[in-house]
Amino acid sequence: MAISDSPVPVEIRLHHASRVLELAYEDGTHFRLSFEFLRVHSPSAEVRGHGAGQETLQTGKREVAIVSVEPVGAYAIQPVFSDGHDSGLYSWAYLHELGSKQDALWADYLARLEAAGASR
Repeated sequence: MAISDSPVPVEIRLHHASRVLELAYEDGTHFRLSFEFLRVHSPSAEVRGHGAGQETLQTGKREVAIVSVEPVGAYAIQPVFSDGHDSGLYSWAYLHELGSKQDALWADYLARLEAAGASR
């Protein structure tokens, strides 16, 4: 999905108590993405690496919070997480993809954690 073709959220809300970022779209679609989910799926090179197979499994992020969110142009947001991570630019396309594939991505993450003998 090209950036220009990506649905743009009409509302973005941080729910600090429940640690959820809520995205609402004009067509009525909405996603509730946990701060932990967003952190472990950061699009940053620190998490994703610079190519296939270079990903770094994120562990111990269960209690992570989002301290602030900065807009990046008209195409993305940049959250600042309580663990100091602030280098991920979450484009509208990436956020929509995360929301659309949330269940499968979360199941895959939990399986990778288990295989590594690591915890959230």
